[in-house]
Amino acid sequence: MIFDRFINMIGEERFSDLKRKKVMVFGLGGVGSFAAEALIRSGIGEIGVCDFDKVEETNLNRQLIALSSTIDKYKVEVFNDRALDINPDLNIKIFNEKVSAENISQILSDGYDFVIDCIDDVDAKVEIAKYCLEKDIKFIASMGFANKFHPEMIKIKKMNQTSVCPLAKTLRRKLKIAGYSLDFPVCYSEEKPAKLLDNSYLGSTSYTPSAAGLHLAAYVVNHFIGENI
Repeated sequence: MIFDRFINMIGEERFSDLKRKKVMVFGLGGVGSFAAEALIRSGIGEIGVCDFDKVEETNLNRQLIALSSTIDKYKVEVFNDRALDINPDLNIKIFNEKVSAENISQILSDGYDFVIDCIDDVDAKVEIAKYCLEKDIKFIASMGFANKFHPEMIKIKKMNQTSVCPLAKTLRRKLKIAGYSLDFPVCYSEEKPAKLLDNSYLGSTSYTPSAAGLHLAAYVVNHFIGENI
């Protein structure tokens, strides 16, 4: 069976519970593609994915769904095919759209058990956090992993405990001004961003965003099976 090695660690009862869980992943880039796939390979029974982008050549160094054969294809469609190739019994729902205040309630209308935010658009991240906090939906947000060399410096803490990360600082400020709690988990790096040779675009390794994605998936799965410390 696909999941025998994981069942050998957690038992049939906890695995059966995982199969009943529903998780939404916003963003299928260098962080989100790894988070979403790890959820599937852990036996999560139902997943939603939301991303409006197409695969580009520059994605090839860090995104699971990025191959020469998938360039110019929508990320959610590529991921849908990949996910079902891994687990044909998976229940997957795809949203090929950009998150906004206008569509967030419709995207999350199915009643997800956990939300993972892996997008890099600040306004969209604010809307996801606000909606989940208002509706008491469990969620974890990814912060910035561009321009980083060291996956060993990745941490998961509450938003109000973050430091160094510029994206976390911006999100903290916006949510605080709007009057929202900062008492929710985020995945971020305590590494200072590297200096770039060309500041007109971000830099990225293949290994730091992917490690962040696996941290996020581990946090959610371990929450479901009672293994979070």
